[in-house]
Amino acid sequence: MASYEDLKIAAKRVIDANKYMVLGTADPTGRPWVSPVYFTPDAYTDFYWVSSPDALHSQNIARRPDISIVVFDSRVPIGAAEAVYMTARAEEIADSDLEPCAEIYSGRLPEARGFGPEQLRAPALLRLYRATAAEHSILIRGGDPDHGRGVDSRMTLTLSR
Repeated sequence: MASYEDLKIAAKRVIDANKYMVLGTADPTGRPWVSPVYFTPDAYTDFYWVSSPDALHSQNIARRPDISIVVFDSRVPIGAAEAVYMTARAEEIADSDLEPCAEIYSGRLPEARGFGPEQLRAPALLRLYRATAAEHSILIRGGDPDHGRGVDSRMTLTLSR
């Protein structure tokens, strides 16, 4: 039987194994928008990405910082999906916090290197963003022998370092 701790390990594995997360944002009227972004996690609670402040998701965050996130591997066969869902609050990183946050972002994989503070503050075209997760949940497949309910569902987890 998969324990709560096993599910937390599975959620961390999904986050660690993937390079992209999908941001769910909404404009001031509530119209939704989703965007995949390359990300770097920090302690499974903070998630960093680089975007243009002119991107629709960045504009939505500036006006309405409550967002949703999903991390999953789209390459797995049907029936083998694993996903972590989050509700979070997002923000553009202030210049005063840019140096340590850019170091976190660029420390994960080679693709993120080269994004230092000078590439992420005005007048540069890109900015660094962070989402701080308020809640995590994991996908439970309907046929899961321990937690399945016949249909896919989610189970809330508490993730930290």
